[in-house]
Amino acid sequence: MNEQQQDRTADAPAGTRLAETLAAFVVRAAHGELPPLALERAKMSLASTIASAAAGVSIPSARITREMEIEEGGAPEAAVWFSSARLPARSAARVNAVASDAAASDDSDLRSIAHIGTIVSTTSMAVAQKLGLGGMPVLRAMVLGYEIAGRIDEALTPGRMQRGFHGSVSTVFGGAVAAGTLLALDEAQMTQAIALAATSIGGLAIAADTSWAREYHAGLSAMLGLQAALAAKRGFRAEPAVLDAPRGFLSAMNGQAVEDIACDLGASWDIVTDMAIKLMPGGHPYHAIAEAAANAAIAGDVAAEDVDRIILSAAQLLNLHGPTHPTDLIGAAHSVIYFAAAAVADRGFRWEHIEPAKMADPVIRSLLDRVAIDPNPAPLPDRFPHRHGGTVTIVLKDGRRFSHTCRAPRGSSPRGVEWSDVDAKYRHLVPMSGLAPQAIEASLASLHAFETLNEVSELAHFLAR
Repeated sequence: MNEQQQDRTADAPAGTRLAETLAAFVVRAAHGELPPLALERAKMSLASTIASAAAGVSIPSARITREMEIEEGGAPEAAVWFSSARLPARSAARVNAVASDAAASDDSDLRSIAHIGTIVSTTSMAVAQKLGLGGMPVLRAMVLGYEIAGRIDEALTPGRMQRGFHGSVSTVFGGAVAAGTLLALDEAQMTQAIALAATSIGGLAIAADTSWAREYHAGLSAMLGLQAALAAKRGFRAEPAVLDAPRGFLSAMNGQAVEDIACDLGASWDIVTDMAIKLMPGGHPYHAIAEAAANAAIAGDVAAEDVDRIILSAAQLLNLHGPTHPTDLIGAAHSVIYFAAAAVADRGFRWEHIEPAKMADPVIRSLLDRVAIDPNPAPLPDRFPHRHGGTVTIVLKDGRRFSHTCRAPRGSSPRGVEWSDVDAKYRHLVPMSGLAPQAIEASLASLHAFETLNEVSELAHFLAR
């Protein structure tokens, strides 16, 4: 390669070079003070991600990915959770991200339901183990990675979904920035990490909504984000104007309000304002609907045999409601019909509702065909469809009606995130991994005190089997 080819990025099209602006913010913020609440939410996200991985570790997609990476082997840099294996950081990040995403119990961003927490958690833990770093650097890296991925995906909502792209095309930035922060990239290197992330991954929503491709995307997002940071650290160069150039990333993904991405950086933090911890399994867009359905059923002391109709009213459901009679985890996780029917029948939607026995419950199945989507819901107040919950009205055969509106589910930023809920989730899901009770409690205690850990391998030690 000649010198002219090596330096071709120097002749890149003139533009705002948004990647440079974001990189400068990240590198400077990495050396400053971050809000304690943002760091606390990062701990909660990490605990949620580990809990979800415990529930997902035996799912075939997670098992296949783990077996492939262990067979490939490599430097023992980072732990595979709920296993004795250690792999290269990029491989461990991939395996752990797939396990967490496979269980459909990881946290989400309320704007677009991108699983940013999964990616920044798995990537940061893997890199920190590779480098022998402690808990506080990981929390800082997670907050910054979440911020950049969240801001970029906000500009892609709902544009990328309209083009058919899955959230992995934005979560990859979380992995790249979090890893780059831990690798102490300078501004020029961080710019290249962000630019490489922009051109690293695709992922189609049609596949993610109906198959194991959802968690496959998560694994790629973690692995490729981390690799983007490692390549940038070594001097790999990409196109710094790739985000905002004509035919660039934001244009290709049908971005909106692009100017907001870099507006008021540091004034607020997305991990505080928009992260939601799942306190029930399945697609986060339907959690508020399930709450509303359960509350309406409780208010009317509703018996399933007395139900005539269950009407769901939310603008986002006109184009997003999933299968009507799910029979497996993927179908149930994406079926608002099932969420509503199960919540009315059982006065709530809980972890066990993702199991085949509940999907086959004759009482729940008797209600599935009575669930209807309101064709004329109230319009959304903004372009973020998943922020606004919805209303459920139960109409009984005798004409009585019971309604409830839930704007945001429990465990979400608008309603606050409590450690008591995170702890309950952790204690319910982590035993599914086969981890011993004393290790479960020790790992949870380690998470609560995560910022004090001298090396994050102390936590990884408790997660080994």
